Amino acid sequence: MRIISLLCILVTLGACSKTTQTPESPWSKKMAEWDELEEVDGKVVLTDDEWKKRLSAEEYRICRQRGTEPGRTGRYEKTTEKGMYRCVACGQELFASDTKFDSGSGWPAFWDPVKADALARYSDKSLPFERIEVRCGRCDAHLGHVFDDSPDQPTGMRYCVNSASLHLERK
Repeated sequence: MRIISLLCILVTLGACSKTTQTPESPWSKKMAEWDELEEVDGKVVLTDDEWKKRLSAEEYRICRQRGTEPGRTGRYEKTTEKGMYRCVACGQELFASDTKFDSGSGWPAFWDPVKADALARYSDKSLPFERIEVRCGRCDAHLGHVFDDSPDQPTGMRYCVNSASLHLERK
């Protein structure tokens, strides 16, 4: 009988501690960090070491070192959930889910950013042909590339973006 009573007490204490503690999700912590970012002339400027502390190793490799995740491996490639895609580094709104489409490329694709200055474009001559790199307009994080090869989309554009550079804020 004592064992049963002891077990009941332990279970009750465990239940109490679970209800009083609310674990913070990694995204709520990241969103709080986004709110703390300081801007200079509308841009977030951090040192390389500061970016390394804020981003995971994969996010850092893609966003700060202009990396690319392997095709068909990103968490958002096939996602159809509604919401807003934000920059994983600074939280800026980049793409609405209703502009996402399946381009068959292996990466999430969008036909239009939420606003013109959400993205910055740069010439990329790292391959034998020129591409247009897109970066976050607020923090300069590498996102992916844009192509004008989607005539079946409203703008004709295909913003091909690494999942690791995005966070989907679900509706």
